[in-house]
Amino acid sequence: MAIDEALLEAVTIPSIRFYRWNSPALSFGYFGKFGDVAEYATERDLVRRWTGGGIVFHGDDLTYSIVIPACDPIFGESSMSIYERIHRALCNALIATGQRAVVAGVSDASYNGQCFANPVRADVMMNGRKVGGAAHRRTRAGLLHQGSIQRVDLGNDLAERFTGELAEVCDERSLTTRIVERASEIAQQKYSTQNWLQRR
Repeated sequence: MAIDEALLEAVTIPSIRFYRWNSPALSFGYFGKFGDVAEYATERDLVRRWTGGGIVFHGDDLTYSIVIPACDPIFGESSMSIYERIHRALCNALIATGQRAVVAGVSDASYNGQCFANPVRADVMMNGRKVGGAAHRRTRAGLLHQGSIQRVDLGNDLAERFTGELAEVCDERSLTTRIVERASEIAQQKYSTQNWLQRR
């Protein structure tokens, strides 16, 4: 979470970052209530995201973040337009690996707080189940999109195919020392504190 925030602070070009979880974890949205997830604290690492959205269980999923600078034309699009654009790219990547995926239309399902329990418009679906969801955060610097891909075969270079659907040209880069150091500061000041975790 801290690395994603550090990347947003320094964003100059659109980028995507993929990561996995070392142990079972749970992330919940900025506006979520700690009381809704406290019962999982004995079995999972808990973290409050800077983006919105509901409760997401992590472990076997592929998590990713996309940062888009405010100077990029896409930043001017609506959040739903960006959400749908990214999820159409993910859907196409899944189809390219032989999986049958669709982008959800408007759903009349009631939302119960667990992100992958109820799909909403533009989520990625397979066999009637939600497999791709995400949330946004906008700042003056740009937009942060944090997403999770779950319950799918992550083989066949899915991450690379997803990236290729988003951009024709993409260069692989490592995190700079500056970003890592800034992320460490953010983690100490925010994400590792009980004040941040239990603020609501």
